[in-house]
Amino acid sequence: MPQMMPMEWTMLYITFLATFLMFNIMNYFIQSPNKQTKTKKTINIYKINWKW
Repeated sequence: MPQMMPMEWTMLYITFLATFLMFNIMNYFIQSPNKQTKTKKTINIYKINWKW
């Protein structure tokens, strides 16, 4: 197999890097965030009087 010129290796690297980055960016932004329903949770505080 003849050796490729350095410029061809650079273009090949840039092509694969751009494909990899675009794939990751698309997978990151395609997921819609889960909308949380605003429910107010009450914290129950039990006051216990300790008698020592």
